[in-house]
Amino acid sequence: MRPDVSVDKYGVQIISLVSVGAHPTSGRARRAEQDARAVELGLQLVGDNLQVLHAGNPEEPALRAYLGMGLSELHVLEQPDGADALAALTDHIRDSGAQMVLAGSQAETGEGSGMLPFLLAEGLGWPLVTGLAQVESLSNGIALVLQALPRGQRRRLKVRLPFLATVDNAAPAPRQSAYGPAQRGVLDVDKIETVIDDLFTAQSLQPAKPRPKRLKVIKAKSGADRMKAATAKASGGSGQVLKGVSAEESAAAILKLLIEEGVVR
Repeated sequence: MRPDVSVDKYGVQIISLVSVGAHPTSGRARRAEQDARAVELGLQLVGDNLQVLHAGNPEEPALRAYLGMGLSELHVLEQPDGADALAALTDHIRDSGAQMVLAGSQAETGEGSGMLPFLLAEGLGWPLVTGLAQVESLSNGIALVLQALPRGQRRRLKVRLPFLATVDNAAPAPRQSAYGPAQRGVLDVDKIETVIDDLFTAQSLQPAKPRPKRLKVIKAKSGADRMKAATAKASGGSGQVLKGVSAEESAAAILKLLIEEGVVR
């Protein structure tokens, strides 16, 4: 059910940033899950007054999946592969007069570092809200929002416009993309001066390797329980105490343990 939100849809200009995603199993191009949530949140706030922006290849078929969510137009800043989207997005947003920009927390393709929203907010001089779950109101230059916290908690924040926010899985689930509207929608392409990211183009991308196994961390509900667990005497006889050995032998034993635990490969 759509939340009850107090927003003047004609008085607030919102931009949702989108990128090309990748299916986690097949790697096939698709709409990015978190970016689709950013579009969904924008549609719930201002409806068809939402502006959706992409920097990249306008010929990418996956972009039409966003149009299938009910958009009449998607604005594309045309850039070749390997171009730095940060400068193009910063200039466009600064000149657009937008008061709120929504983006996914992390891209599904490319570097996928999750740094773009932070660098974009820094370049614009705007505050950044991470983990945006809901916008309760937008009025008098102030936004009242809910920020998602661990374990299902929410924190209510007041943010002065303009600001940038990232969304993740706590934001509203995106609606399905319909084929008809996706084909009827317009891709408004704007050719701009590009800045090639030499560092990125010189690198080769490959799937990320699984992270090393983390050592066991004791979890407790209260501070007293955590203190008790931290000061309790270790049980079991699997430990090993090294006495009277050289530094080389000690280092070899520690390295062996780290390899067995999967911390070092």
